[in-house]
Amino acid sequence: EFWMIEPEIAFADLDDDMALAWDMIRHIISHVMEKCPAELAFFDKFVDNGLLERLSALRDAEYAKVTYTEAIDILLKSGQEFKYPVYWGVDLQTEHERFLTEKVYKKPIFLVDYPKEIKAFYMRLNDDGKTVAAMDLLVPGVGEIIGGSQREERLDVLKARMAELSLKEEDYWWYLNLRKYGGTKHAGYGLGFERIIMYLTGVSNIRDVIPYPRTVGNAEF
Repeated sequence: EFWMIEPEIAFADLDDDMALAWDMIRHIISHVMEKCPAELAFFDKFVDNGLLERLSALRDAEYAKVTYTEAIDILLKSGQEFKYPVYWGVDLQTEHERFLTEKVYKKPIFLVDYPKEIKAFYMRLNDDGKTVAAMDLLVPGVGEIIGGSQREERLDVLKARMAELSLKEEDYWWYLNLRKYGGTKHAGYGLGFERIIMYLTGVSNIRDVIPYPRTVGNAEF
């Protein structure tokens, strides 16, 4: 069980999507720092020493925009040994994301234009035919915190992508009908509520921040 914050924006492309996501993260951090100073001081002292400094740095930071292809090239040329091998087409792991944010850029980055093979069929196909207009917000200390994309509004392209992935049109008739009579560009993203709570509090285990904790072996029934 988890909560997902999922804004969807009409008349928006990927740049608009990233701008809203970044504004939201900065607003959340600023609001919590203003309204809950005592609570954050407690977490900074007893849970995650350096939390306040980390939150302030993220709030005041400017992000970098990096394509997936650029990121792969950087990782391959870094000389760093990773547990999971790096190659074009791989779905990046947390170790790769943290290396990029903590060792290379030393600030938050938006990773964009992922290979279409590792993303959902509804993400808008880019002009190169190989990548889609998808983005992930990666932050130091955590890795990915937000994932989103511009949606595919072109019905013919959407059907072609579904065919590539062996998805039956009859199973998605309701989704296709949204584009049947024309549409406009739009975009959206998802932010796990518990993940942002983890980041704000410095708590390391997501099980400790969910509304209704599941702790194995602690319920009689």
